[in-house]
Amino acid sequence: MARRVRLPSADDLFRPTTEPASAATPPSAPQDPGPAAPAPAETPRRPSGRVKHDEKMTVYVTSAELLDIEQARLRMRAEHGVAVDRGRLVREAVALALADLETRGADSAILRRLNGEG
Repeated sequence: MARRVRLPSADDLFRPTTEPASAATPPSAPQDPGPAAPAPAETPRRPSGRVKHDEKMTVYVTSAELLDIEQARLRMRAEHGVAVDRGRLVREAVALALADLETRGADSAILRRLNGEG
């Protein structure tokens, strides 16, 4: 008897990867305005979330760091009901670090860590 392969449904294949356009935005408005000026300090930095990402950056981590990321991801799912993949978790962490750098400057946690102060 031949085994049947289970294929993903059409909903899985064609799920939206971007936020739906709001009614206030006209459909003819450009979606990508090009390079933007740095955001003002009062505008919170937001990660990209679940969208199609056009750029790729490879980051090498140790086995212990990868294990920490996986444990954090699983802890968020088990204890807080938040299911995220590793990429989204890393993008969120980078957004937090960059926002902290923008608002606190020399007192930011990322700068202190990179300078060996903590």
